[in-house]
Amino acid sequence: FNGQNVRHLHDLHKRESSGLVKLREVLEDRLHEIKRAKTWKHERVLTSPQDRKELEQRLSQFHGREDTILYASCFDANAGLFESMLTPEDAVFSDALNHASIIDGIRLCKAQKFRYPHRDLNDGVFSMDGTVAPINGLRELADKYRALLAVDDSHATGFFGETGRGTEEFCVVLGAADIICSTLGKAVGGASGGYTTGPKELVTLLRNVSRPYLFSNSPPPAVVAASLKSLDLVESSSQLRPRLRENTRQFRDGMKAAGLTVAGDDHPICPVMVGEAPMAVELSTGMLKRGIYVVAFSYPVVPKGAARVRVQLSAAHTPDDVTRAVNAFADVAREIGLVKKST
Repeated sequence: FNGQNVRHLHDLHKRESSGLVKLREVLEDRLHEIKRAKTWKHERVLTSPQDRKELEQRLSQFHGREDTILYASCFDANAGLFESMLTPEDAVFSDALNHASIIDGIRLCKAQKFRYPHRDLNDGVFSMDGTVAPINGLRELADKYRALLAVDDSHATGFFGETGRGTEEFCVVLGAADIICSTLGKAVGGASGGYTTGPKELVTLLRNVSRPYLFSNSPPPAVVAASLKSLDLVESSSQLRPRLRENTRQFRDGMKAAGLTVAGDDHPICPVMVGEAPMAVELSTGMLKRGIYVVAFSYPVVPKGAARVRVQLSAAHTPDDVTRAVNAFADVAREIGLVKKST
């Protein structure tokens, strides 16, 4: 890279949906903590116990749970959960489309393993499909069979539901999950980090036996500071979530009118379904040529014959951004033969 021929792209594959990452308050808090920790000198500085404890307490209050434990990532939170709490006498039932971190975490434990078809009745929201788990039905089954319900809410925390409290709030069943794993790297704009929140007894167990927690670093000071500031903004903002909902509606309606299929529920993860991998690559390449960054996914990330281009909308997108994206998708889709050209 020589710094020449630089292109500015519209990012339609944002990791965070709330639009908080670019907000001045979050960036200023992050910069302050970087300077305070002197990380530019490459010193090994860990987050102070007071800062971590404050963030854990805030997350517990936000979710209405007894206690929270921080991890370096939500992948670690999921990977460290099942092995810590399940024995060979236990059984775990997992949705067929659960995230790779849940799959790996289940593989590591000694419990009996059962996989059920997607949403057959657990991610709260499924990252490749934009579909929402039926929390109500899962809670009923858990009660019937005296089971614990664990939900990965990474693609819902901070922006889904009326006050951003995720899938439970969206499904009007606050408190339904016994355990929630989520991330600090998306709407709670710390850029990285994850956590598990739930009963105090469980969190105490994880602090003592969860291997990803014991043998990895804590989230760095800048991430903790940015996450605390982001929580403030998530709880106080009255504009970001409505803006995101409107962007989602505008995009989904526009794509439908253009003859394109967008899978999933009313969620800002909008998978544009293509079918075959080569055409998905053509679609994403055509979008890039038009200055819009999206990513194509195909087997083995998604099932064979279900290749797609995943769009993840943000409150930071403007209506003009969304209109431009829809028009570009329509143009490229006609160009590559994904939809018929109008006569």
